[in-house]
Amino acid sequence: MRNARGGNNPDVVRVALDCEAFGADGITVHPRPDERHIRKSDVFALKSVLKTEFNIEGNPTTDFVDLVLKVRPTQVTLVPDAPDQLTSNAGWDTKANQAFLSEVLEEFNQAGIRTSVFVNADPVMVEYAAKAGADRVELYTEPYASFYDKDKEAAVAPFVEAAKVARSFGLGLNSGHDLSLHNLEYYHQCIPWLDEVSIGHALICDALYLGLKKTVEEYKRCLI
Repeated sequence: MRNARGGNNPDVVRVALDCEAFGADGITVHPRPDERHIRKSDVFALKSVLKTEFNIEGNPTTDFVDLVLKVRPTQVTLVPDAPDQLTSNAGWDTKANQAFLSEVLEEFNQAGIRTSVFVNADPVMVEYAAKAGADRVELYTEPYASFYDKDKEAAVAPFVEAAKVARSFGLGLNSGHDLSLHNLEYYHQCIPWLDEVSIGHALICDALYLGLKKTVEEYKRCLI
């Protein structure tokens, strides 16, 4: 909203600090090349004031890698987005891209930044993320959200399997995309060792009706 209108309203830094104050355990940003959502200047501004975990996600282009190494967040999440992609809608083929991912992950690991790789709920993709040297995987949960109302047990089953594989390789486990107050609690009940969820669009939509403070509190309640 802010970038479409210009100016600095809403103020990203203020909103992030409010989310922290309301109970959020971390802040995630996705600085795309066209800066249509988050600007590079936001990333630096947030790093200087956040007290919780800071996660930067994006496609590891040269510019992105340079930004992350300068900012040194708690975590970097590698997402295979094309520059003009509307939103993240698929995970890495970690087997085909193992050599590339290994090189990038090593650079971040050497800098002391925890690494996460965005993958589909596919045990093979999870396995090769581990082989590439990731600390965590983030499961792409849009398929779960899409099928939740039809058959939630069937919808969550491949994610439970992928999560078990991740645990067997010693990987931490994150999840994100289309998780909401409607489906998050059940997902967490089925995968209680989940480390982190990144929720943006649904949280802002809920905040329009519930208010930001109440919304953050409700999401935290889903993760108890």
